Amino acid sequence: MMKNWVDPEAKAEAERYENPIPSRTLITETIEKQATPLSHADLVEHFKIVDQKSIDALSHRLIAMVRDGQLMKDGFKFQIAEEQPVHEATVYINSKGMGNANISGHDDLLLPERELRLVFNGDRVKVRQTSVDRKGKAWGFITEVVQHRVKQIIGKLAVHEGEYFIQPSNPNAHQPITLEKELIEHAKVNVGDSLRVELDSYPTREEFATGHIVQSMADKADTEIIIPQTILEFGLPYEFPAEVIEDAESFKEPTAQDRKDRIDLRDLPLVTIDGEDARDFDDAVYAEKRPGGGYRVVVAIADVSHYVRTGKPLDDEAQERGTSVYFPHFVLPMLPEALSNGLCSLNPNVDRLCMVCDLKLSRAGRVTGYEFYPSVMHSKARLTYDKVAQYFDGDSSAITEDRDVRKSLNTLFQLYQVLKGLRAERHAMEFETVETYMTFDELGGINQILPRSRNDAHKLIEECMLLANVAAAEYALKNEIPMLYRIHEPPEFSRIQKVRDFVKLLGLQFPEQPTQADYQAVIEATKDRIDAPSIHAVLLRSMMQAYYGPNNAGHFGLAYDAYTHFTSPIRRYPDLLLHRAIKAHLKQKPSPLSGGALEEAGTHFSATERRADEASRSVTTWLKCHYMHQHLGEEFVGVISAVAEFGLFVTLKDLYVDGMIHVSQLGDDFFVFDQASQSLVGQGRGQTFSLGDEVKIKVAAVNLEDRKIDFELLQQLTHAGRTIRSRAPRVAAKAPSHTKEEVFGEHPKTVSSENGEKPLRKKKAKGQPSSYTKPTKKSAEKIEKAKAKKKAKAKKKKSNAKAKID
Repeated sequence: MMKNWVDPEAKAEAERYENPIPSRTLITETIEKQATPLSHADLVEHFKIVDQKSIDALSHRLIAMVRDGQLMKDGFKFQIAEEQPVHEATVYINSKGMGNANISGHDDLLLPERELRLVFNGDRVKVRQTSVDRKGKAWGFITEVVQHRVKQIIGKLAVHEGEYFIQPSNPNAHQPITLEKELIEHAKVNVGDSLRVELDSYPTREEFATGHIVQSMADKADTEIIIPQTILEFGLPYEFPAEVIEDAESFKEPTAQDRKDRIDLRDLPLVTIDGEDARDFDDAVYAEKRPGGGYRVVVAIADVSHYVRTGKPLDDEAQERGTSVYFPHFVLPMLPEALSNGLCSLNPNVDRLCMVCDLKLSRAGRVTGYEFYPSVMHSKARLTYDKVAQYFDGDSSAITEDRDVRKSLNTLFQLYQVLKGLRAERHAMEFETVETYMTFDELGGINQILPRSRNDAHKLIEECMLLANVAAAEYALKNEIPMLYRIHEPPEFSRIQKVRDFVKLLGLQFPEQPTQADYQAVIEATKDRIDAPSIHAVLLRSMMQAYYGPNNAGHFGLAYDAYTHFTSPIRRYPDLLLHRAIKAHLKQKPSPLSGGALEEAGTHFSATERRADEASRSVTTWLKCHYMHQHLGEEFVGVISAVAEFGLFVTLKDLYVDGMIHVSQLGDDFFVFDQASQSLVGQGRGQTFSLGDEVKIKVAAVNLEDRKIDFELLQQLTHAGRTIRSRAPRVAAKAPSHTKEEVFGEHPKTVSSENGEKPLRKKKAKGQPSSYTKPTKKSAEKIEKAKAKKKAKAKKKKSNAKAKID
């Protein structure tokens, strides 16, 4: 073949290939010189390549250059990747090993398998876009790992061809940690033991990470390991450095100097109302009737900013954590215990420094005025939700006999009745969902899973916190104080369409641009139905994720024009930032954080909140799977809580545990997913499975690693609220399971490599679930034709793929 180009890498290309094609350097120079993106066809024409083998080889080289971050592909055109902007991002990896880079203010970039070799879940990286696939999804290339969050990891010791390594769990299952054989022998540990290891070197695209053993956990039960393992897997800071502890313990009980310039509320009968097992109390409340009508409500919040000061080790650590993390029967606090359970906890019968939101309300419950000020208080009682609810129900012995405390509670309860009506007026959404809590045995395993009830005391305190948070947001807007708002945007159009199609079948109206009132109308119309939790779950899944940001965009779910977090600075850093900003304004000083720094803070604290939620959910799901493992083969009654084309998600009525029935288990029929009605409909016999239907199941399998539970259908008991009397269906072969998070997007939407590159490291085999069981004769013919067509296409693709990928 005659070449019409001069290649600066000609010699190297000739040594590597019998029939050389343009080198990467020449391709880059050519695109730069043309000063416009070029397609594969453009480059073939430019270089006058005529033989098919070289044309295919050039295509593979272009794909490899995109993969390696040298080129950026948009549609069919290639351009120089350096022209794309570089963004800082946080890496999120789901249970399937698929990852994305989350960029503040931009769409996520999907990361191929080769890029994930560099990172652990939660790492901070610099990325740039490399391509947009046929589905319009953008892919990225990691130019730099800015911060590794994972320092240690817990996993099981494994061996392969004489090489020892630690196999982590999800979301870092793609990152085995290699160990020297001598370390294994010295530690006297065995294959299969759970070990805690510290990383000595981080992975590259070609090499695994290395580490050394810190602790053997072979003598621990799995239930004792899961929380520390998850803390390490998610890169959560878990130990306070010595200087942070020293900083926290350096403070003494409030003195006269501390009380200086503060409004003294120590005579006011403020009380805390929390759960029975609460250990830190960051909010106290008081109410009185005002002369001439209306109410005064005082919400006092622990003054954490007095102790956690900028530039100190304590503040640096609190910023890094961002939030306290709540696991079942364990808390990873944002602040050391000396503050979180001590000086920053509004404990009874001691002086405590606080920030106050002092509100005036009309008889109708409308806020007519408010002020913020630093104060000192003296809580008169530590009350619990259950005891206060008993008092409201007429049990006068349930709480303290202090007359002033009782008078305040009576006023609060009266005001709560008014605020309930206002909540309904503004159409704040109140979904019918079931919250649960767990009781545990001495090894951390679940004893019981029980429903949690919310009584009037819970709701009263919630209304008081809402009053303070809304007032803080309005105060900041009015005085132009830079701060982080709690933003919850209206649902996207595509999500609204799914809800519209669904509620239409319920005989209800739903506009193209729904307000909170439209959502609440559906909630009200369906709240008494037996399938209400399942219907409301569809509405909930249409909602956007709330986040922190400096530009107010309102809170759709709560139906507020502006909203922020003021009431929990012990456990949320954004609340602490707001306290500092309000204090600075009161002293007529500039806000401590503004502009780009505030924008970055919003991104960081949204990410730490997301990380904490995912870690907590991961542990809870694992514990439920561990619990259900004890019930393998047992029969239960459940309710269909979600429907997908490959099966049904069922929530057990007595245990509140989710599992999946694959479509192949539904019987001798061809089932089609009807998205509008959220149903699986049998095409042959007409059997239909829908949200809210009751089914009798058997626990078929539990996968602890993937946190999935498979159910086997024994009998459909009800449909559309009516009892069904029928024989149980035949059971088909076992099929793969999914979780609701994977299907309905409760975790970040992520995907893996698009270019089919053969990895240097072993990957799990891919498998797609079947969406049908035994088809009818007519559909079987269609399926066989489709299979034949697919087989022929695959054969052609295989023959075309023989050219070596560069």
